[in-house]
Amino acid sequence: MTAIAQSDRGCKNTLLARLPEEDYQALAPHLQLVPTPFNTVLFERDKPIEYVYFPCSGAHSVLAVMQDGAMVEVGTVGNEGLSTVEILIGGDVASERVVCQVPGESLRMPAARFREAVTGDTALRRIAHRYLQAYISQVSQSVACNRLHSIEERFARWVLMSHDRVPGDELQLTQEYLACMLGVHRPSVSLVARTFQQAGIIKYSRGIITILDRPALEEACCECYFVVRRQFERILGVWSS
Repeated sequence: MTAIAQSDRGCKNTLLARLPEEDYQALAPHLQLVPTPFNTVLFERDKPIEYVYFPCSGAHSVLAVMQDGAMVEVGTVGNEGLSTVEILIGGDVASERVVCQVPGESLRMPAARFREAVTGDTALRRIAHRYLQAYISQVSQSVACNRLHSIEERFARWVLMSHDRVPGDELQLTQEYLACMLGVHRPSVSLVARTFQQAGIIKYSRGIITILDRPALEEACCECYFVVRRQFERILGVWSS
């Protein structure tokens, strides 16, 4: 396992970056920087949690999977948080599948070490529980959004959430993957993406979404994106302007 040296702390994970230096250095020997390629499965439902991942770049998608293989995204984790939150409330097996929706890198820590680090009134426990509060808000809002809002609004919300978590304006996303994330059929995603492209809001080609007009994308999306964003701004101070 490769420890992360002092000079590497610029790895841009919000939770780790906000730890006092002494607390961070105590964790550093147990952190390993690992690549998280597209579609890598980090956790599988009902399987043991072996590591906790702190994304530095890219994004992780939390998926609810049905018996027939159908799935829908219920949560997104980027460099503002950690995967998987179950461990914070005593869980030792994953409750959902977690995959890398946008490739990047993460710092991972053995689950046993993480449990030790959040035992008692520790700095990591306090910041992780603040993140948990924001994450629960995201999940509950996603449930409402998937039930009440149009695919166009949900598409815009999902693209905006992904955009918040990656540098630049390009997202590597296939139509098949987008359909899974939104819980719809691929033709529906094709139609919506074409509509947004014709309006000059995005460019979509060969699995790459390029955001051309973010303000227009924000106008097209539902209230859910802004509700969740405000929660993360209030609780963790991320994405605030």
